[in-house]
Amino acid sequence: MSVNNTVKELEGVASDAIPSEVLFASEPLLLKGFVDDWPLVEAGKSGIVQASRYLQRFCRNHEILVFKGEPEIEGRFFYNDDMSGFNFGRVNSTFEFMLSLFESLRGEDDNPSYYIGSTAVDLALPGLREENDIGLAAQRALVSIWMGNQTRIAAHFDNPRNIACVAAGRRRFTLFPPDQLANLYVGPLDFTPAGQAISLVDFHRPDFDRYPLFEEALENSLVVELEAGDALYLPSLWWHHVEALSSFNILVNYWWRDDPAAIGTPMEALIHAMLNIGNLPEEEKRGWEKMFGYYVFQKNMDAFAHIPDARMGLLGDLDATSSRQLRLMLKNKLGS
Repeated sequence: MSVNNTVKELEGVASDAIPSEVLFASEPLLLKGFVDDWPLVEAGKSGIVQASRYLQRFCRNHEILVFKGEPEIEGRFFYNDDMSGFNFGRVNSTFEFMLSLFESLRGEDDNPSYYIGSTAVDLALPGLREENDIGLAAQRALVSIWMGNQTRIAAHFDNPRNIACVAAGRRRFTLFPPDQLANLYVGPLDFTPAGQAISLVDFHRPDFDRYPLFEEALENSLVVELEAGDALYLPSLWWHHVEALSSFNILVNYWWRDDPAAIGTPMEALIHAMLNIGNLPEEEKRGWEKMFGYYVFQKNMDAFAHIPDARMGLLGDLDATSSRQLRLMLKNKLGS
């Protein structure tokens, strides 16, 4: 698979004073050396033993979930052949044990694949962020750590904005804008390896006869490789295929949303729309398409100027109070 488009690179961005041009960017950005000053990065650059010793300081025997795949999956965590299940198993472990395991695997060939994904830093490694953090306190970001050996995570999207910081090893991201959805051959919404719908294309061996539109997706993709100390900013809804290229890899990421949390998630709204609109007669669906365009996607406040301000209700700007009222109304209707 060959991808020639590259991500815009920014140097000299301070991790404790992130400018708005990064926080609200509409396209991915490579932040070179963004977290070079982290002690974890310094340890990670020195090797697995040093990184392991550093992280052991913060381990508190917290139970974590680990994905384990046999050597034949070649690090690709995915479905099994008939999509009745998955090609990996899930086991409970601790960071202490996994760090020792990764140390023991050094220099060995044909190792199983291990993947620790989206684990809350403050729960699993309390105190780590006191020495390794970025300036997103105002965004109330969710901070997670990811660790493993050489793995491949299928292309998927996340609703929040994201800054992904490589602390050890190297990672390659292949990125697609939201408008490439139809070209990525996405699998089920409700049966997924890790919670998000994924592309069914094997990026190492793409079958263009089976997935011909994927060639167009590649033409519109971006690729970026990150070293320890680098970070990647990802806007909401950008699809990303992630490869951990080293025998030991650590990534810390920050997710945040611009919309109030009280409103819920857009995915919930999508599933609700699928339930209530997806099977309507075609002429009704077209009518609701216009309705969504008018009230949601092309919402124009001038179009509501004929309504007194005191009676704007849901048509006005939703604050925390009105959002809760709306959620309560929906909850009552769904429960009836």
